Amino acid sequence: MALRQAAGSQVAARLDANPAVQRIAMATVQFYYQADFLDPKTCKQLIAMIDSKRRPSTLLSDRPNSSFRTSESCDMDRWSPEVQPTDEAIATLLGIDLLHGETMQGQRYAPGQQFRAHHDYFHESESYWAKMQEQGGQRTWTAMVFLNDVPEGGATWFPQAGIKIAPKRGMLLAWNNMNPDGTPNGLTLHEGMPVMEGVKYIVTKWFRERPWIK
Repeated sequence: MALRQAAGSQVAARLDANPAVQRIAMATVQFYYQADFLDPKTCKQLIAMIDSKRRPSTLLSDRPNSSFRTSESCDMDRWSPEVQPTDEAIATLLGIDLLHGETMQGQRYAPGQQFRAHHDYFHESESYWAKMQEQGGQRTWTAMVFLNDVPEGGATWFPQAGIKIAPKRGMLLAWNNMNPDGTPNGLTLHEGMPVMEGVKYIVTKWFRERPWIK
């Protein structure tokens, strides 16, 4: 718990001190955003990579449901010259050691595709938990960047926290999946809402409480 508590307080202090970053004022979730975190050229390059390497998205759960997550995903090589600057910029922004970061993942949502309400943290009651402990433990912070504007739909919605954010090219969202005491924060439940028009592209990076071991 101590590692999770430290990650929460240290990252929040760093983001609070950054004039380019805005905090959404609420007592229930540590939630931040930064407009224009990525420039249009970088967004375009990452979109092209996702298009070229996309595969059906998977779901880590003991109760798989093919309609729960219908997007496509792309695992990005952190040492690739097209990926490394963004990967490292996210870790630097949050002030988290690169070794704690999972592989950055790109996602593509065509019209009608979605990711229903879920948590990014690992549920300790699930059979995968023992393996996740061996690979770096619980997820602490999530960082997500929209790579393009979407004409209609595709918002990221936190129904219990009361946050809904429409895709905007280059905007980064970051939130702590833990409570201040280091326990999982159920109010971070969120959903990638169905795209109605256009195609939505994002990249997501998750961080662990300890160095990530794949």
